[in-house]
Amino acid sequence: MADFQLIHRPAVHEAFASSAGAVTLQPLPEGRVIQVLGKPDGDDPRQILGEFAGVEPHGLRSAGPGQWFIVGDSPMTHDEFQAMAAKLAQHAFLVDQSHGRVRVGLKGTRIVDVLAKGTGVDLDRVAVGESAMTLVGHISVHLTRLAPDAIELMVLRGFAESLWDDLVRMSREFA
Repeated sequence: MADFQLIHRPAVHEAFASSAGAVTLQPLPEGRVIQVLGKPDGDDPRQILGEFAGVEPHGLRSAGPGQWFIVGDSPMTHDEFQAMAAKLAQHAFLVDQSHGRVRVGLKGTRIVDVLAKGTGVDLDRVAVGESAMTLVGHISVHLTRLAPDAIELMVLRGFAESLWDDLVRMSREFA
């Protein structure tokens, strides 16, 4: 058997900034994305997740009824994942999506105007910490409001470059 080495290549690797900070696009660290699927007969796993270091309030994102994403900038070790899965075994299933999802950050005073070109979500009504599953153009994204002027889009890895290109085109008006 031949020796081989896996090479990690980021899905998106360059930032885009418009003039005067109106819009900045930035690939976010490919750390951890863990999907939490609550069991129908289990307790709410969010209380248990709060016991784990690194799962801050903004790191736990709603993905639908009984579903969440645990998101962070640093990877989770296999032992940390196993410990969390064992602690939640009666309440939820965990699925590591870190390899298959990419996060893109948008910051600036015009991010709502940029995203209004591609999604039907009324972003003025999405409070800090809230999330929504939506489309940006033809691409399905998980959108989270991180701050009044910051939004994160999480997308399947195979669509990251296409989403990035669309976001750059939608932002050019504000350059």
